[in-house]
Amino acid sequence: MKRRSRVTISPREAGVRVTDFLVGRFSYLDRGAWMAEIAQARVLVNGRPISVDAVLQPRDLLEYLPKDVPEPRVNDAYEILFEDEALLVVDKPANLPCHPGGRYFHHTLWAMIRSRSLSDGPFFVHRIDRETSGIVVMARNSRDASVLGRQMASGQVRKRYATVVEGRFPEGPVTADGRLVPDPTSVVRKKLRFIPPGAVSEPLSEGRHCRTRFDLVRRGSLMSLVSVIPATGRRHQIRATLLALGYPVVGDKIYGTDETVFLRFIEDRLTESDRIRLRLDRQALHAAEIAFRHPRSGRHLHFEAPVPASFHTLVDAFD
Repeated sequence: MKRRSRVTISPREAGVRVTDFLVGRFSYLDRGAWMAEIAQARVLVNGRPISVDAVLQPRDLLEYLPKDVPEPRVNDAYEILFEDEALLVVDKPANLPCHPGGRYFHHTLWAMIRSRSLSDGPFFVHRIDRETSGIVVMARNSRDASVLGRQMASGQVRKRYATVVEGRFPEGPVTADGRLVPDPTSVVRKKLRFIPPGAVSEPLSEGRHCRTRFDLVRRGSLMSLVSVIPATGRRHQIRATLLALGYPVVGDKIYGTDETVFLRFIEDRLTESDRIRLRLDRQALHAAEIAFRHPRSGRHLHFEAPVPASFHTLVDAFD
């Protein structure tokens, strides 16, 4: 199985040289690097090598076949909780990406599942971050993925997470209702900010609505184990909301106590002080439970993945 990226050229994108398109669309390589890739026949149009002066036409299929590069080591100890002709339910360990991206291709849950002789797919119904552990649901084909996706979109799927946060989380349910917007003050481009109702610093029309319920499970002197039920499924919803509430997720390199840790992490420059501050080598977030209906039979399905022992150890460590 080879890494391969494909894009179909739209009428709006047509009429430009392939090098101009690549530099504008995929800026991780500069013009000289893209010209070298074209010269080595790793860029194809409609299945054939091209010249650097080729002009793209509507509906052209542009393909990029990058050479294999060493990938970071990952934890491949996933467990299949359920599988049939329609879907798979997996308990994913931390430090395993769900899908290909950046430096990861073969070292992803997608590639590992696909290597089990799946002719198509798998199709993720939902995804969790590389450092988050727990339940992931995948469909074996696009039809079943669409059925499950509609359940997700309509709020018929119930999910519960477990997390360890910094601080002594309050007793009783805490419900956070607000919006997620890009954080313009952050040095991390992909970071989001949770904005509660009534905040006047952001226009009401901006951001995406999110709602999350938090319940205290156990509380230590410095950290707390919290149960999380998201009513919406936005990217970084739980982590950004907890940071705004003043209880960041332990080990979180973006939404933790110091976001510059993330910059040092991606450059492989973490210090011993950073590691002590993080407490864990992963973010303490775990997809613990999910319930939904089977895409074909309609049967109610319910799955749980045990909370990692390290979460309990953390909470007890400073008592």
